[in-house]
Amino acid sequence: MQKPTVKEFFDTSTWTLTYIVFDPTTKDAVIIDPVWDYDAASSKVSSQSTDKIVSFIKESQLKVHYILETHAHADHITGSQVLKKQLPGAKVGIGAPIIAVQKVFKDVFNLDENFKTDGSQFDLLLEEGVPLQAGSLRVETLYTPGHTPACATFVIGDSVFTGDALFMPDYGTGRCDFPSGSSEDLYDSVYKRIYALPDQYRVFVGHDYLPDQRPLAFESTIAEEKKRNIQLNIETKKADFVELRNKRDRSLAAPKLLFPSVQININAGCLPTPDNKGTRYLKIPIR
Repeated sequence: MQKPTVKEFFDTSTWTLTYIVFDPTTKDAVIIDPVWDYDAASSKVSSQSTDKIVSFIKESQLKVHYILETHAHADHITGSQVLKKQLPGAKVGIGAPIIAVQKVFKDVFNLDENFKTDGSQFDLLLEEGVPLQAGSLRVETLYTPGHTPACATFVIGDSVFTGDALFMPDYGTGRCDFPSGSSEDLYDSVYKRIYALPDQYRVFVGHDYLPDQRPLAFESTIAEEKKRNIQLNIETKKADFVELRNKRDRSLAAPKLLFPSVQININAGCLPTPDNKGTRYLKIPIR
């Protein structure tokens, strides 16, 4: 199968793209980067985003094999566990380097000593070079660190899902100022890994911030990115990108949902264990 069908869902609160990728003939499907709605003011979670996904899956009679995360997101809580409960047989997967991120943030948040940093919260850890078969869909995993040390890009047929590594050409790339992020690594990931894919391959990005108030855009091609990406195109030198990316990152505010997102996402989307009164708590460091 060379060209799967891709259905996008856009969360306007976090500018996040979730994708359902499926074979229209066999109905085999995977979900990439789902959102669990979270209101920071009330600290309430809700399921508007996942409800839309489940509705589409049922209407289209799809069989979801996997719910895949490109990385442990810092700007939204993953809806993977919500979806897993409603989609029998679906498993949650993420790149194997997630263990490095778990170790970093276990220390940052001083998490309970029983919090595991071996990735065992996820159903499977994806290895680069080891294809994942989801029925008729073949998922290739490319490790593309930089935004985080554990970012992965998924290649399914002619479709490339870049997460936060690479955005639309008029916006550029993901930030690299999170713990263990690296603009040098991101340059290599995009330039040497993503741009090595065939020019005609379709690129589906993880976020769109609607620059200059243009309409939503989420799909480009490898050729378009190489030619027109304003931060990292095929002519961009590594030193120039690193200088530009680092300067840009110093001007950015932290994502609004950074603390709740990271704590839940490194735990595969599972909420913290409730206390003796049944209440769950997140840690918010004060600086």
